Amino acid sequence: MLNLRRRTTASAGSGSLLGPAALELAHDRVRIGGRWSASFAVTGYPREVSRGWLAPLLHAARDADVALQIEAVPPPIAADRLRRQRARLESTRRLEAERGRLPDPTVAAAADDAEELASRLARGESKLFRSGLYLSVSASSREELDERVERLRAICNSLLLHVVPASFRQLEGWLSTLPLGLDRLRLRRAFDTEALAASFPFAAADPQADPDGILYGLAPSGAPVLLDRFARENYNSVLLARSGAGKSYLAKLEALRLLFEGVQVFVIDPEDEYRRLCHAVGGVYLPLAGKDAVALNPLELPTRGGRQALAERALFLAELIELLLGQLASEELPALERAVRACYAAAGITDDPSTHGRPAPLLTDLVRALTADGDVGRNVALRLAPYASGAHSSLFAHASTARPDGQLVCVSLRGLPDRLKAPALLLCLDAIWRSLEGPLRKRCVLVDEAWLLMREPAGATFLHRLAKSSRKRWCGLTTVTQDAGDLLSSELGQSVIANAATQVLLRQAPQAIDRIGDAFHLSAGERRYLLSCPTGSGLLLLAHDKGEERVPIKVVASPAEHRLVTSNPAELIELADLEPPRQRRRRRRTRKPESRA
Repeated sequence: MLNLRRRTTASAGSGSLLGPAALELAHDRVRIGGRWSASFAVTGYPREVSRGWLAPLLHAARDADVALQIEAVPPPIAADRLRRQRARLESTRRLEAERGRLPDPTVAAAADDAEELASRLARGESKLFRSGLYLSVSASSREELDERVERLRAICNSLLLHVVPASFRQLEGWLSTLPLGLDRLRLRRAFDTEALAASFPFAAADPQADPDGILYGLAPSGAPVLLDRFARENYNSVLLARSGAGKSYLAKLEALRLLFEGVQVFVIDPEDEYRRLCHAVGGVYLPLAGKDAVALNPLELPTRGGRQALAERALFLAELIELLLGQLASEELPALERAVRACYAAAGITDDPSTHGRPAPLLTDLVRALTADGDVGRNVALRLAPYASGAHSSLFAHASTARPDGQLVCVSLRGLPDRLKAPALLLCLDAIWRSLEGPLRKRCVLVDEAWLLMREPAGATFLHRLAKSSRKRWCGLTTVTQDAGDLLSSELGQSVIANAATQVLLRQAPQAIDRIGDAFHLSAGERRYLLSCPTGSGLLLLAHDKGEERVPIKVVASPAEHRLVTSNPAELIELADLEPPRQRRRRRRTRKPESRA
């Protein structure tokens, strides 16, 4: 061990030392005054990175000094070096081919990258830089320094950074991390403009804040992410996350903040998670099961439909009955269409829009018309009988007792048997879709647990049609699901995603990350982030005229918002205990369905 001591005599009136009192050098560390320091250089980087990808290094390694040394390479020298590098790589590939060896994928990838970089340099789209990334860790003792060094190595490994100690050059490494602009290690790598910009640890990937946007969360820099979905090319959004990752929390927050902007919100709630929010803002709550259940007549026509309203109603009834009974045979579909026309004709309703205001027939009328249509119709009527006059008739076989009309309308499916949730979901979406006829205003339809509908072909077809047509009525569709497989396994589900200009991916399950990564073209770093990010964090994918923008976000809520949107059982019990008894009784009181219409 070499001990170097520098004695400094302060000049009169200076009042401070010009450097440390002593330096003690070892091969892997240096003692500067009373503290020990160890320096490292980064020699290996991941192949694919996103903007601000080095920010975790600053946040996690709070006891480390990070220095990024940059030197621009003149274009003629850069072109010459790239030409020689491409020649070496091409020579290596040819030698391997002549000797009958399998091509080295690392060499092939390096050759492709060098060719692409040379092309960008020739067009003036990028420049070449030499950059070195150095780290220094300090501690008051050797033991503490060893612990911090191990922690720093673990952080670098998680970022796929290969670090080497500045062995026998610890003094040079320490000087290279001081704010002096000195690079005494000279361990540099070539970077182009885009890669270097992404490597700035303090680089922020904040999207442009929309003037009328609502808060979705915070970017890694702490800047608020303000997004107006109605300013995008379409108004739809998709929210995918594993169970417990905070997808319903974000969906409820978005609905609440859209209400503040005057947007009418419709919610399909399979698990009764939106009841508290609905009651708190004075919304309309429509349960489809229980003693206060409402009924929705599937044969009801829109109040402002055109001459095609009857044909469209026949198409919807075929989709609904397929969900109830299973796939209909080729000879059953014409029988069903004839029965639909017959029961409407018996009620005095024709293609003439002036007749559409008359009372609509019921499902029992459709069953009677099917029974009178021969053996094929009688077979369909027999299978449809339980929903017309049996145990499940309360939902499908009565005149509508409520309409989805209000600033916030929440339709609850809780209490329904699993086999009826998909048909009930389709019935609710149809009632909401019919209510969109009329004066244009901003609206949002939120479908939670959309996998219930996507697992059925008829339901997937209806949701796809809703995603394609909602923009014409100034309406945005929000598709929320925890089972991404049902959404990605069909062409209709992929089309629902493709027609969503706003896409949010929260934490994902390891079993689904490959499928999601392929569908959304995620890089390796983005896949790792979605597997390890905390609850309420994820990626926001925005489509705009210049391409696609991806921003890591952290969902945040005020204390008042959190009380309304949380679904944590422990917090719900605590909130119930703190609620005044009179307010608790008022919240539990349920009005008659007729009063909500």
